[in-house]
Order: sequence, then structure tokens, then C-alpha cells
Amino acid sequence: MRSTTVINISAAPKLAKEIERQAKKEGKTKSELLRSAFESYMFRMKLREYQKVGRVIAQKLGLETYDDIEEFLG
Repeated sequence: MRSTTVINISAAPKLAKEIERQAKKEGKTKSELLRSAFESYMFRMKLREYQKVGRVIAQKLGLETYDDIEEFLG
């Protein structure tokens, strides 16, 4: 059984060439490069969501500065 699923994407010719060029430069396959790029994208999206939640909690607790946070944490 295969441990990956094949997906197809469309890209403008210029982008496709850039992907190929960057993959070669890094010694990766295009799939490896795009997987890495997507993982980085998802990390950034999750981080933004956690930061958003953190801001809401900090606001509810009246924490405005790093000093406030340090004082709160004791």
C-alpha cells in the first residue's frame, strides 16, 4: 500500500520553472519542496490562530505588556 497520495496542481509556467529551479538548487524533488512549503504555510496559519487566541485571553486578563505577563505568571 502506498504511503502517499498523488495530487495534481496547476501553476503558471513561470512559477513551475521557479519550483523546478529551487528544487534542483536544494537537491529536493518538486514534491519534497512543495510539501515543505505547505508545512511551513500551515505552521504560520496555526501560529496566527494561537496568537489571536492569546491576544483575546491577554485582553480579558488585562495583560498589555510583557512585564504584565511576567508579573501575572509570578
